[in-house]
Amino acid sequence: MINRLIGGFVAILIGVSLIGPLSVQVTSAASTTNASGATCTYTVDSAYANCQLYMSASWGSTILKMVPGFFALGILGIGIAVTYGALRDSGVV
Repeated sequence: MINRLIGGFVAILIGVSLIGPLSVQVTSAASTTNASGATCTYTVDSAYANCQLYMSASWGSTILKMVPGFFALGILGIGIAVTYGALRDSGVV
């Protein structure tokens, strides 16, 4: 039982610490402005070099922005599974 709790705690700790960097990377990948601050539009211009995702499909950046939320839900699911498993092993549930 204790090994399951320790493993779950480590998985949750690592997952929670990765939510921030994941969110930063997703936001920069799905941004509507490039590094120089120019707004992405559907024109062929070298000034819009870092806007490939937004220029190819604007819905792609919207879907990509949902990734950190689903990652956090996955971490929440791990926490619930570990807690339920530990309670089941101890005979409480």
